[in-house]
Amino acid sequence: MRVSSPRRVTLAAVALVVAIGAAAVVLSEPFDEAGKPGGVADGASQTSLATVTRQSLSSQTEVNATLGYAGATNVRLPSGTSPSAVAQAEQAVSSSERMLQSAQASLPADTLSLANARALVSAARAKEAVDCAGEGAAAEAPSASTGTGEAATSGSPASDSPTSGESSSACAGDAQALASDRQSSLAAAAKLQGDRAALSSAQAALQSAESSAAAARASASDYGPGSVFTMLPAVGQTIARGQSMFALSGQPTVLMYGAVTPTRAFAAGMAPGSDVAALNASLEALGYGTALGGDAFGARTQAAIRAFQAARGMTVTGALALGSVVFERGPVRVTSVMAELGASAAPGPVLAVTSTHPQVTIALSAAQQSSVRVGDRVSITLPDEQTTPGAIASVGTVAKAPANKESGGGGENGEEGGATIEVSVTPSEPRALGHLDEAPVSVSITTASAANALCVPIDALLALAGGGYALEVVEGAAHRLEAVSLGLFDDAEGLVQVSGKGVAAGQRVVVPAT
Repeated sequence: MRVSSPRRVTLAAVALVVAIGAAAVVLSEPFDEAGKPGGVADGASQTSLATVTRQSLSSQTEVNATLGYAGATNVRLPSGTSPSAVAQAEQAVSSSERMLQSAQASLPADTLSLANARALVSAARAKEAVDCAGEGAAAEAPSASTGTGEAATSGSPASDSPTSGESSSACAGDAQALASDRQSSLAAAAKLQGDRAALSSAQAALQSAESSAAAARASASDYGPGSVFTMLPAVGQTIARGQSMFALSGQPTVLMYGAVTPTRAFAAGMAPGSDVAALNASLEALGYGTALGGDAFGARTQAAIRAFQAARGMTVTGALALGSVVFERGPVRVTSVMAELGASAAPGPVLAVTSTHPQVTIALSAAQQSSVRVGDRVSITLPDEQTTPGAIASVGTVAKAPANKESGGGGENGEEGGATIEVSVTPSEPRALGHLDEAPVSVSITTASAANALCVPIDALLALAGGGYALEVVEGAAHRLEAVSLGLFDDAEGLVQVSGKGVAAGQRVVVPAT
């Protein structure tokens, strides 16, 4: 099996140094009592024998790492509409409703007034038509104020009879009455038109106010300009579902579980969504309801919220404003507190937290990225020199330049000045790590393995003058050099995989005495 390049070159060099002394003796007088256990060949180093075996080998890369916790994130106070702004939006709705009611109340009366005015106009017009017919019309012709729209014939003879005079007087009075009724009708029509415009304006104002109020309620926050932090957790504290993360003016912000970040308040009438599903699941898990409706906010959800608020000392509303609950995937550890007691609440980070799952982070040389894979087994060496197993959970794909690139420095695990990738390791036995955080550890990564490999101790290798390696095989009293090809190096076991036509399991080979 091919050895990963960085380790193979290093180990081959080590093997070469170890083997050169032995090779000098073996190649000058290769078989002078070298096959005898504990024998010495003309002042050379004492030697021993080892057996060629078949077994599984693995190759490791040793790197420096940091022990911490997975899932680092910030708990933020979301932006939202303050309670006072929500109240103002509600007041605007009430004001618009009153305006609409006023406009609606005026409309029927003014509609009736216009109908009456038009009826008077019709009656006056009919009376005028009767009184101004015949001689009365002729007598009235010179008057332009009748408003009938009919012109009198010039030079028409006037009647001196009383009947004619009375008829002319009645016709003129009718004309004046009709003109007056028309003015009243026009005024009533204008007033009704104004009422309708006011009604339309009031309806639009109410619609706008209701839309603004709905948006305010949907983004309602549980804090305002006067809110201050009245409780903050301690660094290192673990917080679980249903427990308070911090408090604003005496109102707690409670941890719920879910892979969501709420962007809207929880209230009756809201559309279904994954945030509602997470809330319902947490409320059920905490024992505040059953069958709450999946991702829908129903009456059961509202009742569960009321029970939850009452139990937590919160203002009981049946709704949860932004900032009153925080969602994380599970319990969290507080690693930093950004806010201060008594400080005013404002949108932004409040706490830095991690999950409660230990994780080892490696800044691995980008050149070694191809030698590690998700699932590779590792051994973690703790500060007290104890070891515990683990596995690679993720391998970064974006290389990062070293922080001291300008000064020419390099990372601990990379070449000098080289870029690194982030590799995360999940310990198999988290309890073995204790409560260490940000602690330096070393990780031995298994980068290759070989099953049923033909193996010899690394120090059994002899470097040949013409290149390559050989083993000194002992068969009874006979010694011979057998050229071999190298495979996988196992640093932990001090073994190397070999292959060659004359090499087989069970053979005895010469090694330096220990």
